[in-house]
Amino acid sequence: MIPTVLVYRSSLLPFSETFIREQLQSYRNWRGILIGHRLIQQLDLKNLDVRLIGETMGHATFLMQEARKYLGMPGLSRALLQEKPNLLHAHFGPDAITAAPIAQLLGLPLIVTLHGYDINIRPQWWKSGNGGKAMRGYPRALLKLAARPDVHFVAVSNAIRQQAILYGISPQKISTHYIGVDVSRIRPGCVPIPQRRQRLLFVGRLVEKKGCEYLLRAAQIVKSHMPGLELVIVGDGPLRSGLERLSDELDIGASFMGALSPADVKGELDRAQLLCLPSIHAQNGDAEGFGLVLLEAQAAGVPVISSARGGAEEGIAHGITGFQVEEGRIGALADRISEILTNPVKAAAMGKAGRDFVSSRFDIRQCTQSLECLYDKIAKLPGAHRGSCQH
Repeated sequence: MIPTVLVYRSSLLPFSETFIREQLQSYRNWRGILIGHRLIQQLDLKNLDVRLIGETMGHATFLMQEARKYLGMPGLSRALLQEKPNLLHAHFGPDAITAAPIAQLLGLPLIVTLHGYDINIRPQWWKSGNGGKAMRGYPRALLKLAARPDVHFVAVSNAIRQQAILYGISPQKISTHYIGVDVSRIRPGCVPIPQRRQRLLFVGRLVEKKGCEYLLRAAQIVKSHMPGLELVIVGDGPLRSGLERLSDELDIGASFMGALSPADVKGELDRAQLLCLPSIHAQNGDAEGFGLVLLEAQAAGVPVISSARGGAEEGIAHGITGFQVEEGRIGALADRISEILTNPVKAAAMGKAGRDFVSSRFDIRQCTQSLECLYDKIAKLPGAHRGSCQH
């Protein structure tokens, strides 16, 4: 009988979490059931097995009461137990705190994927109440969770794993598993890179750690000798209005597209000559965990430039598929942008190499197969029948 994993996320599912949907769809040896409290009707979930487990008052309820009274409500545990689950997998640290009582109630081991902000933001920021009064106890609650023998952590990059260890999580309790992208779905567009306009693309939430301000300032330098440069900003967030004003002040004429569906993001990639993710460390310590858009761009045959922690170090072949740039260095960023956009032959070669690089190392089917082997281990299931789990 195929084993079952309950995949937990409090809200199901924003556009920015396409990776959760795609990881679920790539399971081959496990059956995945997506569970959560709210449908927010952004991502299409029609091909997934989705179960709502009731509305809550959010993280405050869980962190203050550990959800025990809520989880004891009639029918909840019975309904989930009927699925005969073997494991519960929560995405993001705060959701792991809310999911832990569910795992305990059902008698399941818990896997927690750490993505970035949940481990990079400094503990004092949480303790000072910047994340909300109810979240002051988050650092302590996370380390308390990490001490449980039935809990294991997954990092989306080696950089995140190292940060988790610095946070206080035992190295034996955390392993790196890349999420990957679907290279069978994400393919190069019909128009070759050299035939495209000098179009520079940014995709990400408009928050401090994404570094969009640095891209705007670098674009001003590039545009001074490349007047045909087009800068397209895909994403939304609290900094959008300020970034739009900065674009006007710098006379860049950037196009702010807002949040787009995955299909529309792919359309933008198919029109771009280059994708740039100039991530930085935010003042509260937050930093990019990986930046899956880097893999999506390379799978689509588009060269990339990034300073994203994890992504730049692990998700780019420097000088071959794109460039790593030290964060915050506007001049260096502008130089690398110019180097690619003024040499379409080089851009095309980088795009082809990027496609090969992602296909060989970050195919979501291979990445998920590795994750399923971890599931086998944590759930204490025999893996001998699965040759891919043998090392």
